[in-house]
Amino acid sequence: MDNELIKACEAKAQAWLSSSVYDAETQQEVRRMLESDDKTELIESFYQNLEFGTGGLRGIMGVGTNRMNIYTVGAATQGLSNYLNKNFAGRQQIAVVVGHDCRNNSRLFAEVSANIFAANGIKVYLFDDMRPTPEMSFAIRQLGCQSGIILTASHNPKEYNGYKAYWDDGAQVLAPHDKGIIDEVNKVKAEDIKGLNVKLNADSPLIEIIGEEVDRLYLEKIKTISIDPEVIQRQKDMKIVYTPIHGTGMKLIPRSLQMWGFENINTVPEQMVKDGNFPTVQSPNPENAEALSMAIALAKKIDADIVMASDPDADRVGMACKDSNGEWVLVNGNQTCMIFLYYIIKNRIAMGKMKGNEFIVKTIVTTELIKAIADKNHVEMFDCYTGFKWIARLIRLNEGKKQYIGGGEESYGFLAEDFVRDKDAVSACSLLAEICAWAKDQGKTLFDILMDIYVEYGFSLNQTINVVKPGKSGADEIKQMMVDFRANPPKELNGSEVVLVKDYQTLKATDNKGNVTDIDQPEPSNVLQWYTAEGTKVSVRPSGTEPKIKFYVEAPGKMKCPNCYAEAEKKALQIVEGVKKSLKL
Repeated sequence: MDNELIKACEAKAQAWLSSSVYDAETQQEVRRMLESDDKTELIESFYQNLEFGTGGLRGIMGVGTNRMNIYTVGAATQGLSNYLNKNFAGRQQIAVVVGHDCRNNSRLFAEVSANIFAANGIKVYLFDDMRPTPEMSFAIRQLGCQSGIILTASHNPKEYNGYKAYWDDGAQVLAPHDKGIIDEVNKVKAEDIKGLNVKLNADSPLIEIIGEEVDRLYLEKIKTISIDPEVIQRQKDMKIVYTPIHGTGMKLIPRSLQMWGFENINTVPEQMVKDGNFPTVQSPNPENAEALSMAIALAKKIDADIVMASDPDADRVGMACKDSNGEWVLVNGNQTCMIFLYYIIKNRIAMGKMKGNEFIVKTIVTTELIKAIADKNHVEMFDCYTGFKWIARLIRLNEGKKQYIGGGEESYGFLAEDFVRDKDAVSACSLLAEICAWAKDQGKTLFDILMDIYVEYGFSLNQTINVVKPGKSGADEIKQMMVDFRANPPKELNGSEVVLVKDYQTLKATDNKGNVTDIDQPEPSNVLQWYTAEGTKVSVRPSGTEPKIKFYVEAPGKMKCPNCYAEAEKKALQIVEGVKKSLKL
């Protein structure tokens, strides 16, 4: 082991022992690590400071500078408080919302944060219990706050927790505030943290507990998204199976479905238990088939029409439906996003609700079929970077001029409304049930609707290939791969000429004739895209959170009839294999 690194970690750990800021239990744990012969845990806990990035904090819970604990959370909140007090210096009263999910320590971290905000003179609206992330976004806007935080690690494993910061529009923080907050957080020392006492200071006039009154306003507003309430009335007995996977969705999603008029909502009892250990799943991620297995088992038992699952903070939705053979199949994130936007556009047109100034948003790595749907129906579509803060930015820029009617990304996030500024599984599940009712009203399933889209707009298959490169050497390798791809972009993929290269780092697009055009995005990003003559699209980007480089392949195809799906899928998979061969993956 690196002796220099061990010495540096020991010095940082000793500082935790010599300071009166840290509680006895924490210091005892630090002592145990220092005295242990195996220094692995000490190094993992102290080799760096848990970095407050543009999305906030995320890490494993435990003692140390590189762990989620009341001190790292406290420093983040103190830094955010300092930034808010500087940025809104002229305001009589700065206010924030504090929310949290079902994870272990989430309530503790939320209460510690509330105390710190209050000790810095900031008014706090603290939710009385766990709530979905999108409701926290809604509350910022509804209560006229300047910021908000939610304690959640989304769909990460149980060891993790996280801290996400939001701005006054209810969206995750963007430039210049993201960098400004990071600078303030990095300046904070443990001794600077005001009000770092573990017990909630509930008597503080600056801390107000909120709950049911916000729930009601939020759910009433979500009900206004419904496009065709009559179809729900006709299909109100449709069988829905829903699971919150032990998370915050249990609070509001069944209730929202009832408010929309659905009467046959079946939840998975074992997973309707609030539990940060997520005992019934390997990972609480609705993208994984395993997380939906109990819900699908229940669906088979009662012959349900649809299965829905939300992740622990209820911002992502996963779903399953019956295919043409009556077998339960998972619908992926690209397909889900496409079904939502297809239904919204088609049925707003049918109901005479379009005024001509509507727009939708997708991320640059999400299926291009959405653009085909938008173009054919004369609806404006914007492309943005991965992450809902970019969708929120486009809503903000077009406010008062154009009407946002929906947006999403391939990673199972969708937002149907503009009174929330982050992905929302509460509204998404309600709208998904309406789409299913609309399909059933025509004697169809959601799978049939998906086949209809492919027949009308063309087929495409999306596959993400993750190349994992752990450690520092892996990070260097990933960096070099991007450098090499820029220096020598592929001339062909699967035998088809690359006719367009988009480089989001230079914000330039170059075609095969050498013509260069500008890409309209707010800032550079380390993403490359290649488009081939046959219509294949490949996007490449290093992951911001994990040691891997991601290749998003979209292979095109044609489907002349709903029964041609298997053939189209087979051909598209061959294209994906060809692309992998071309890129030596």
